[in-house]
Amino acid sequence: MNLPFAHYLTAYGIAAVVFLGLDAIWLGTMASRLYRPAIGHLMADGFAVAPAVLFYLLYLVGMVVFAIGPALEARKPLQALAMGALLGLICYATYDLTNQATLKQWPWAVTLADLAWGAFVTGVSSAVATRLTLAWRG
Repeated sequence: MNLPFAHYLTAYGIAAVVFLGLDAIWLGTMASRLYRPAIGHLMADGFAVAPAVLFYLLYLVGMVVFAIGPALEARKPLQALAMGALLGLICYATYDLTNQATLKQWPWAVTLADLAWGAFVTGVSSAVATRLTLAWRG
C-alpha cells in the first residue's frame, strides 16, 4: 500500500455506493424473476440484516485489496475492471458452484446468472471507484 490511506478509504466508500446501488437494483429486479421461481423453496421470507451487512463490508475490503488498490497504485482503472471482474467471478463461483455440488435442486440458470452478475458488478464497481478516486485524490 503505497498511497495514503485516505485514497483506499475513499475508494472503499465509492465502491460501496456503486456496488450497493447496483446490487439493490439487481436483487430488486431479479428476486421475483429468477430467484423465487428457481429457488423460492429455499428462500426465507425476508433477509437477516447482520449477515448481509457483514458480507458487504468484507466483500468491499476484498475489492479494495485485490482489485482497486493495485489499480490505484498503477493508475489504471481498466486494471480494476479486469481484476474486479475476475474477483467477482471467483467469489460468486465459490457460492454458486458449492451449492451446485451440494444441494439437490440448485438450478444452473441461477449459477450462470450469478457468475455473470458477480463479474459485472464487481468489475464495474472497482473500475468506477478507481477512476473517481484517481480523479478526486490524484
